[in-house]
Amino acid sequence: MQLVIFKLGEEHFAVDTDKILSINDMMPITKVPKAPNYIKGLINLRGSIKSLVDINLLLNINSHKEQNNIIILKVDEEELGITVDEVEEVINIEEQKIQKLETHNSEYYIKGIIDLESRLLTVIDIEKLINQ
Repeated sequence: MQLVIFKLGEEHFAVDTDKILSINDMMPITKVPKAPNYIKGLINLRGSIKSLVDINLLLNINSHKEQNNIIILKVDEEELGITVDEVEEVINIEEQKIQKLETHNSEYYIKGIIDLESRLLTVIDIEKLINQ
C-alpha cells in the first residue's frame, strides 16, 4: 500500500495514493460567497476549476502555519483539492503495519495509526472524511 504523508500543524497524516491525482504548490484561491465554511474557494488547475476544501476544519485542527501544498483528489467521481501545510513524502507500507483503533469513536474516517521513525501517522480514509 502506498501512502502520501502530509503535515497539518504539528500532526502527521497519511492518505492512500489511490485517491490522489496530483500534488501541487499553493496557487491563487477565488473565494465563493455564501459557500460552507469548510470550502476555502475555487482554484483553476490547468484550465479545470476545482473546489478547495479546508481539511483543518474537517479534522478540527487549529493550525496557523502557512499552507504550501494542494492535494488534488478524486472523491465520488468528483475532483477536488485539500490544502495542507506540507507534503512530506510518499511511502510504501504493508497494510498490517497499520494499527487499528480499538475505541468506538465517532471518527470512523480514521483507518488507523502507523508508528514510523518516531512519528505517529494518522491514516485517514479521505472519502469518508469528505463525505461526512
